[in-house]
Amino acid sequence: MHSLSKQSLRKLKKKPENWRATILAKATSVLQTPSFKKAVKKLKPNQKKDLDTAIKELMAKPALGEQKKGDLSFLRVHKFNMNKQLTLLGYSFNDGTLTLELMALGSHENFYRDIKRST
Repeated sequence: MHSLSKQSLRKLKKKPENWRATILAKATSVLQTPSFKKAVKKLKPNQKKDLDTAIKELMAKPALGEQKKGDLSFLRVHKFNMNKQLTLLGYSFNDGTLTLELMALGSHENFYRDIKRST
């Protein structure tokens, strides 16, 4: 039998192999896809402040968002409130160059479908 409990084994399986490096790393540059720039352009000033706050949090802790699986395994999604409405921010983080690439912004409705179409 195993010396670890089933619960602690589950916790070990959830952590990625390089979880320490990811948690300790900070993003030094931020890139934006054209579709992300277009979505930001349509935001009001108070919404842009909420977005800037969320991006600063991601730069400090790139592992903050949830890593997706399957077709979207390249994507991480950070959920935050913008004007009291849940908003999803899709991004990828390249640990080698410490680059945060912002890919998508929007509500949950059709968010993942639109990302699949754009890739």
